[in-house]
Amino acid sequence: MADKEGLPKILTLETKFPCYKAAVKMGAKVGDDIVLVNHSEVEEIMRTVPEKKLITIYEICKKLAKRYDVEACCTLTTGIGTMTAANATKEMNKEGKQNDTPYWRTLKADGFLNEKYPGGAESQKKLLEKEGHKVEKKGKNYLIPDFQNYLVNI
Repeated sequence: MADKEGLPKILTLETKFPCYKAAVKMGAKVGDDIVLVNHSEVEEIMRTVPEKKLITIYEICKKLAKRYDVEACCTLTTGIGTMTAANATKEMNKEGKQNDTPYWRTLKADGFLNEKYPGGAESQKKLLEKEGHKVEKKGKNYLIPDFQNYLVNI
């Protein structure tokens, strides 16, 4: 879970960026500043989500954009950060090292579960249902239809 040299990094949004559409959805325009952050900053926010509450990658990005006083945060690097935190948590716990990051409470955009978390979306589904969340199947994916009602206030 080591931080990458050169991050955080402020960039000027261009249409060719992989996170362009998501940044625009957050309100950024071409020429606005966006931030790419380290995984540790993403995990720090994930750790603050209490039981029965949820957060999405977009909420994490909004908080990070505010922290750096920019229009948006790269959802691609943030998403990679959530997966890194999830896998690190599972690996550390397997090795007997304590890591209590509740990664399963972090959803993808629009309330979808993350199939790239340890054990896939099925495992995340079980952990969320254990906390009382209703999880539905939509196509081949899972989502929490009323996730907005459970978002943590950041």
